[in-house]
Parts: sequence; structure tokens; C-alpha cells
Amino acid sequence: MPPELSNDQIQTILQGIRIPPQPQILVDLQMEQAMPSSDTDQIAQLIRQDVSLSGMMLKFVNSPFYGLRNKITSIEQALDLLGPSTVVNIVNGLSIKGEMSDDAIVRLTNFWDTATDIAMVSATIAKHIGARNPDESYALGLFHNAGIPLMLDRFRDYENVMIEAYGSPTERIIDMENRYFNTNHAVVGYYTAKSWNLPRPICDAIAEHHTVVPLFANRDATHGDKKTLLATLKIAEHLCGNYRVLGQQEEDYEWQQIETDVLEYVGLTSFDLSTMAENFRDMGIDAYWD
Repeated sequence: MPPELSNDQIQTILQGIRIPPQPQILVDLQMEQAMPSSDTDQIAQLIRQDVSLSGMMLKFVNSPFYGLRNKITSIEQALDLLGPSTVVNIVNGLSIKGEMSDDAIVRLTNFWDTATDIAMVSATIAKHIGARNPDESYALGLFHNAGIPLMLDRFRDYENVMIEAYGSPTERIIDMENRYFNTNHAVVGYYTAKSWNLPRPICDAIAEHHTVVPLFANRDATHGDKKTLLATLKIAEHLCGNYRVLGQQEEDYEWQQIETDVLEYVGLTSFDLSTMAENFRDMGIDAYWD
């Protein structure tokens, strides 16, 4: 496949480009802050729904200024450490910079919707299988496609290529993107996550989330934490119909390649996923199971 962009080239692409925050989330946050006694739990819940706001909060709290020994992925912890006044300043700053055209909002609607749903489903699955840190699964679900809006902003025909890539039963999504753009959303997402100071395991999982076939085909005991993170993500992507929403396809070709190995790894069955899909639909999440 064509070589991926170098570190310097990626940094050039990312320079001056920011994932826009979801406008309605900013409105809701400002309304909550205007209440006589704002609810910190409600603020955390709103921030968790948005990729840009979550990333900015984690970038601040994981910066060298706070000197944390271990990077955190929990928005609740970030809010506790930052304090309400800093949160208000960050949100207001994003509100000023986040003015978007109607066309831009429409183009990113599917990205926002799928990111939030996949994050919630990933964390729920992680808890179900007894994963050590469901917060990491939530963070990966929320951020794994962070490169998509950057690619949309950079390349006019990216959306059409993405749909074509999801429709290929043989070629990996990132390989098709590499052919057209000499980079792909997983690579760009990786560098975005690094710029947000996200923990290294999440950054690495973002970079590899479309190259998981050999990882799960290898049944030895290595890379257990990475496998768990990526397993919860791939199950969540499939249940949330990522291939339908972003890829506009009726078949999830990537899932078909890894289904048996992933389910065996996490100890779930097709019946388990069918039951989960029903439960997620009851929660208001558009879950699919064929």
C-alpha cells in the first residue's frame, strides 16, 4: 500500500484544524451553567457526549501543568481537577471559535451521532465482560473516528471515498483511503489523540482499529488489554450500525472477517449480542443485529 504520511506531514495537516464541537451540546452546557446551582454531574454527562469538548478537557488535565503520574480518561475526574471556572472558560472559548456553517453541521451529524452511541455501547460491553477499565472503552469509542471530520475538512471527496471503502468486501477501509489521499482517518485520529494527551493505549488502539484481523487471529495471551479495548469497540461499531450510518452499506464486511475470533476472545455468542441490541434499543440507541 502507499506509504503513510510522515510525522511532520501529519503535523502539517493537523495544524490549525480543530474538530468542531457539536453546537447543541454547547448550548445545553451554557444553559446548565446559567442555572442558580449548576449540576456537575449533568455538565459531565453533556461533555461526555461530544468528541471535541471531551478531548479538550482531557488535554488540559493531562498536560504537564497538572503533573499527573497516570493520564486519566474519565471526564468526571477531569472536572474535579479542573474546577468549574476553568470548565466554563474552556466551553466559552470553544463557543466563540465553534461557529460553523449549516452545511458543516449537516456533514458532521452522522459523526457526532455514531461517536456518542458507540462510546456508550463500548463501555457497557466492557462492564459486561468484566474489563478492568470501562472508561477507556468509552474514550476509545468516542475518539476512534476523530480523524474523520479532519479528513472531511481537508479532502472534498472524502465522504464518497469513505462510502466506497465500506462497500469493499476485500480491501481494508484504510487501504482505500491511502490510495486516494496517501493517509487515512486512523492515522490522523492517532495524531489528534496524541495532541489531546490521551493515554498511549487509546492512541495506539485508534491507529489500529481497522487493522485488527491479525490481532484477533493470533490466539496467544499477548496484547490482552489492547485486544479487550478493540474487541469492545468492534462489537459496538457493529451493533451501532457504523457500516450503515457512515458507510451507507447493508453488509458489515469488516465485522464478517473478525466476528468469530472477537466473540471467542470476549466469551460472547451471537445470542448475547442479539439480546444486547434489544437492550440498547430500549436505551434509545439505534442498535442493529442481523
